[in-house]
Amino acid sequence: MKFEQKPMVGWYDVKQLASTGLKTVMSIVFGNYADKREIQAFTAQDIFDYSNNPEMWVDYISDLGDGFNSTYTLAHLMAQESISAGTHTMRRGNILIMGGDEVYPTPETIEYKNRLQGPYNAAFPWIDEKIEPKESKPKLFVIPGNHDWYDGLTNFMKLFCQGRALGNWLTEQKRSYFAIKLPHRHWLIGIDIQLNSDIDEPQKTYFQEKVAIHFQPGDKVILCTAEPSWALAALSGDFESDNRLKYFIDQILIGKSDGYYGGKTRDLHVIAMLAGDLHHYIRYESEVSQRGKITQLITAGGGGAFMHPTHNMKKAFRFENGFGATMKKSFPSDKESRQLAWKNLAFPWLNKGMSLFLGFMYLFITWSMQSASLSTGADSLMQKLSKIQFSVGNASEVLAIVLDNLRYSPFAVLLNLLLLLGLIQFTDTSLKNGKWSYGFGLLHGISPYKMPVWLPLVFFCS
Repeated sequence: MKFEQKPMVGWYDVKQLASTGLKTVMSIVFGNYADKREIQAFTAQDIFDYSNNPEMWVDYISDLGDGFNSTYTLAHLMAQESISAGTHTMRRGNILIMGGDEVYPTPETIEYKNRLQGPYNAAFPWIDEKIEPKESKPKLFVIPGNHDWYDGLTNFMKLFCQGRALGNWLTEQKRSYFAIKLPHRHWLIGIDIQLNSDIDEPQKTYFQEKVAIHFQPGDKVILCTAEPSWALAALSGDFESDNRLKYFIDQILIGKSDGYYGGKTRDLHVIAMLAGDLHHYIRYESEVSQRGKITQLITAGGGGAFMHPTHNMKKAFRFENGFGATMKKSFPSDKESRQLAWKNLAFPWLNKGMSLFLGFMYLFITWSMQSASLSTGADSLMQKLSKIQFSVGNASEVLAIVLDNLRYSPFAVLLNLLLLLGLIQFTDTSLKNGKWSYGFGLLHGISPYKMPVWLPLVFFCS
C-alpha cells in the first residue's frame, strides 16, 4: 500500500482548526439523527471465545494514527514477537485492543490510509495465509473515539467491521463494541459511547442477551471505554459520563434490575477499566469497597498523539456516592510534566501561523477603529495615540482613548468580543476550576506576546 508519511497534526494551524471545528459541529448535530449503531444491530455478532487458549497476551493502545514517526514506532514495538523489559519478557499479544481515536484529526479515508493503515502495514506486513493461516494470526478489536465518530462512523465500520486486516492483525468484530471471553474466567468488554452519548438500546441488548447470560459467579471483567470518565469527573465535577458508565456496570453487567439469577445481582468483579482520550498514562486504584473488591482505573492514551500533562490530575478523589481512588503511577511524572509545560511560553515561535493570524486580526480591528475615528472629523485614533509617550504610568490614558474610539466602531467591538470569547472557550472550561479557565482565556486574549506581531503592523499601516 502506497501512503504518505504524515507529520504530527498541527492543532494550532488555522486551516486545520477551522476544518476540524466545522466537522465537529456537523458530527454533533447530525449524530443525534443518524446513529450508525442502530444499523449495526442488523449484523449478527456473538461473543469471541478465546477461553480455551492456555495462555493469552493482550496488547492495548489508544490515541494513535497521528504522525508517522510515533505511530510507526509503537506499531513496530507491538509487532515484535517478544520484548525484554528488565527481568520481564513480554510476548506479542494474541489480541490487540485499540481503545479509541484511531486517526487524527478527522476520519476521512485518506487520513486512515496515511496515518494508520500505512504505518501499521509497514511495521507488521501481512504474512501469506500459506505460511501463517488466519487462525494463527493476532486478532484486532477496536472501539471508536470521538475522532472516529466525526463522519458518523462510516469509515470506521469499513475498516474494522468487515473482516479486513491491518498489517498482519486480523479484524473479527461486526459492530463498534464487543465482548471477548479470555482464559481463567476473565472477560474483556469494549463499549461504544458515541460522542459521549447514552449507550444505545441494541448495544444494551447485545451485552444483556448475548454476553451477560454467560457470566458465572466470580468472573472478572476488564472494561474498555473511549474516555476516562472517573478522571474527568474528578477534575470537572461533571458526573454525566461517569454515571453512564456506572449504569452500564450496575444494570447491564452486574444486573441490579434485570431479574437474572432470581432478581439477585451477579457476583462479578470489574478488575480494571481502560481508557484513552487523555494522552498520558495514569493508574488509579480504587479504595476497597464493601464487597472487598479493588478496581484499577487506567488511562493509557500514549499511542502516538501529542502528550497531555499529568501534574494537573487529581492525586486522589472521592465522589459523593462514596467511591474513591488514589493515583499509583503516572507518565510523565509530575516533575517531567511541569518541565514540559514551560514550553507553552514558546507558543508564538512554535506556532507562527496562529500568531500571525491573531496579529492580523488585531490589525484589522485597529484599522476599522482608525477608519471609524476618521469619520468623526476629530483626530484619528493613531493621531491621538501618537501624542502620548507610551509608559506604564499613562496606561489608563491610552486605554481611555481606545475605549472612547470604540464608540464609533461597533464592528470592531463585535470582532473583539468574538475573538475574546473564542479564546476563552478554547480553554478547558470543563475543569472544576472553570473560573480560572475563563480567567486564563481572558488573559490569553489580551496577552502582550502578540504585540511583537501586530504593533509594528499597526504603526506601519497607519
